[in-house]
Amino acid sequence: MKQLAFEQHYQDSWQRYDQLCTDVADKHSKLSAQQRYELPALYRRICQHYAIAKQRHYSPHLINALHQRVLQGHQQLYHQQGSILWRLLAFLWITFPCQLRRHARHFWLAAALFYLPAVGFGLACYFDNEVIYSIMPDHQIFTMEYMYDPANKHIGRDAEQQTESRVMMLGYYIMNNISIDFRTFAMGLLAGIGTVFILIYNGVVIGGVAGHLSQLGFTDTFWPFVSGHGSFELTAIAVSGAAGLRIAQPLIAPGRYSRIEALKLGGRDSIQLVLGAGFMTFIAAFIEAFWSPSAAPIAAKYTVAAILWLLVILYLSFAGRGFDQHLEAAQ
Repeated sequence: MKQLAFEQHYQDSWQRYDQLCTDVADKHSKLSAQQRYELPALYRRICQHYAIAKQRHYSPHLINALHQRVLQGHQQLYHQQGSILWRLLAFLWITFPCQLRRHARHFWLAAALFYLPAVGFGLACYFDNEVIYSIMPDHQIFTMEYMYDPANKHIGRDAEQQTESRVMMLGYYIMNNISIDFRTFAMGLLAGIGTVFILIYNGVVIGGVAGHLSQLGFTDTFWPFVSGHGSFELTAIAVSGAAGLRIAQPLIAPGRYSRIEALKLGGRDSIQLVLGAGFMTFIAAFIEAFWSPSAAPIAAKYTVAAILWLLVILYLSFAGRGFDQHLEAAQ
């Protein structure tokens, strides 16, 4: 693209960006939430335009003008008081759910690779109590049975965790579950094969345990315990799978980009997804440590579980819905 066409094509975006920078600099100007998210999106585009102008050796005047815009945007975005808190809230409420909807195909594929084996092996283990021994060693099966045996005074804990405080269990759950999320994501670098394997394996094990314990009659201990945090924890696994599949995509089909450039773009998207999964895992760990082992009635636990599943669905479906186009434009 020649310089004149380049300038004409992006002139409106640059003018909008200049106006937003001026408004943000004015401390008396009250920006809407949409405007506050639009500025970072346009800032990323300006950085991209600046890099393109340098690469194509456009005129020094244009390169300098874009450079000044980059400096101005950096000043506004990273030197405001409270900007860290705003960026965190913007990520959780806007960037993460928008990014997940943008890569919905990766998410649904990951969910299918996880939930279908879980349901299949769950039913198999429920109707045949020998199937569980084909997917787990005896000592792990014994541990799971002990954890959810009605005779266990601390449901959900193995023999070594009986004396641990709930705060200690919170730390254990966070470390254990985040490690699963990270492995699911990182194994995407093996052209996605590792991510596919981990999703299927976790589905098989989780579903198998659920079916086996249900077959033993531990339904009043197992399901009330896991139902509360399951909405966040299981969804986080699928989101991590989506992150792994997204980072694998450039290795298999980079499209119009070189593999290096495609991997950079895929890596950025994947990191945002896995950070969001980590946020969901933290909530799941908090619920698992403090609500799941509580003595609340079973009906109350199932009611809370239904509400939490509804909240997760609504959050991922509608949070930041008005900003989807801005996120797409910034990519």
